[in-house]
Amino acid sequence: MKTFSFVIFVTLPFWPVAASAQLNVLISGGFSGAYEQLLPEFERTSGIKVTTGSGASQGTGPQTIAAQLARGVPADVVILSREGLSELIAAKRIAAGTDVDLARVPLGVAVRAGTPKPDVSTVEAFKQLLLKAKTIAVPGSTSGIWLMNDLFPRLGIAEKINVKAAARGKDATGMVAAGGADLAVMPISEILHAPGVDFAGSIAPEIQFVQTFSAAVVAGSGDLEGSKRLIEFLSSARASEAIRNSGMEPVAAARQDVIDMLHTLLVVADEVIE
Repeated sequence: MKTFSFVIFVTLPFWPVAASAQLNVLISGGFSGAYEQLLPEFERTSGIKVTTGSGASQGTGPQTIAAQLARGVPADVVILSREGLSELIAAKRIAAGTDVDLARVPLGVAVRAGTPKPDVSTVEAFKQLLLKAKTIAVPGSTSGIWLMNDLFPRLGIAEKINVKAAARGKDATGMVAAGGADLAVMPISEILHAPGVDFAGSIAPEIQFVQTFSAAVVAGSGDLEGSKRLIEFLSSARASEAIRNSGMEPVAAARQDVIDMLHTLLVVADEVIE
């Protein structure tokens, strides 16, 4: 009797790994919580080492991502608000066609840890809370710009409240934690894991501003493929749990919901035709 041996080859996704592969990332605060959870897995599975710097998505001052790129700070990938990324694209700082949306996050209210959580669920309750506050902290970036230029004037309170714009979201929560502000209004993802503050709730849907955080490869990156791999990883369904844990909604999940809905519609259509 002859004995046959069978060797089964399983094909798995494979990317060549260069031992010295290195990426530089500049990231704003909104997506940082998810990124910090996901980065170790990416480095472990890809063999690519990542050096991370931080900066604001928009605003003024030397620490915005745009200002850092302008003065030559090394960066292969940027992760920031879609509004800030659009400015970088217009300024020709981004490799064409590499921008990808990662997650969305609404605005919420942070109060000092251990203090009573105010009602922020309605427009009127939120408005009265702002009017009673001695000082309100907001980030000096995308969400703070929208609050000061759009929402507060729309509510008719822009001239009646004391707003302090902090350079970064972590500075806004820091002001609240230290007692320098009564509350902060900012992306929920920058509140949930910030020290010294509690999340009071998200603001009402009628006045909500949902930010999209996106990633892109910087024009002139020395490692285009490695940069694309990082963005692909961060935008994959594999990253969804960490993104949700940070208070954001992954765009990958939203894409899957659309796919599932289309599949259901096709099934229903087939049944009707039959």
